[in-house]
Amino acid sequence: MTISAPPASIRRVRANGADVRVSVRGEGAPLLLLMGIGAPLELWNRLESELAPRGRQLIAIDLPGTGASPAVLPPKRMRGLVRIATDVLDHLGHTQVDVLGVSFGGGVAQEFARRAPERTRRLVLAATSTGGISVPARPSVLIHLATPLRYLREPYGNRIIGDLYGGRVRTDPDVRNELKVRLLLPPTAVGYLGQLTAAAGWTSVHWLHRIKVPTLVMFGDDDPIIPSVNARILAALIPDARLHIMRGGGHLFLLDSAAESAEVIHEFLS
Repeated sequence: MTISAPPASIRRVRANGADVRVSVRGEGAPLLLLMGIGAPLELWNRLESELAPRGRQLIAIDLPGTGASPAVLPPKRMRGLVRIATDVLDHLGHTQVDVLGVSFGGGVAQEFARRAPERTRRLVLAATSTGGISVPARPSVLIHLATPLRYLREPYGNRIIGDLYGGRVRTDPDVRNELKVRLLLPPTAVGYLGQLTAAAGWTSVHWLHRIKVPTLVMFGDDDPIIPSVNARILAALIPDARLHIMRGGGHLFLLDSAAESAEVIHEFLS
């Protein structure tokens, strides 16, 4: 019997000088969700629908300039984004959480584990890398990531989406349609630039060996944005890390293979 996921509770929280939209869904062990660059928290819906019935409370944040959270000036660097997350957790009354970050959010998750180790129980890094010192995507992919244009112009986004994200996004119309939520809540130009600024010059290579929490590194073997070698680097540098390959998975395997991803994540966190 399939158990339906409870609806999300949406609230606004003042955190580190920013007014951020926060979604809380389910009951149980708290799991903080940190999304990729420019994307709204609605893109967590498929994964949340799989994880919430497994006894997880899922906490997702629209970082400044994304979703329904206004941008802030000056933009927050990585440590500032971590402070936003910890302020949100203080507001919700959580002293320790599991943390899941995807892509850019995976960088924030690494920084969270570094700066708030006492608040990090377990760490899941999906489709992410060590930042500036890593193996980059092809130049043709990086060009599409340099601006928020794919969020703002639907014909352009539809044309590049398969080659940009890989995996089932190439062929599955249901997944492609779900990604259109990005067009409903595109990031602001200032917000997108702010996240690019946070990522510029950031790397975790020199301190990942100090991450002591159990860590799951997940990657898809058809990810044009984060070449798979980056996942192997992460897993090698973090002392207590395990690696999981999503066969045929693209950059958005948490979305297009939500049930399989949720099972792997739930088993690890449990």
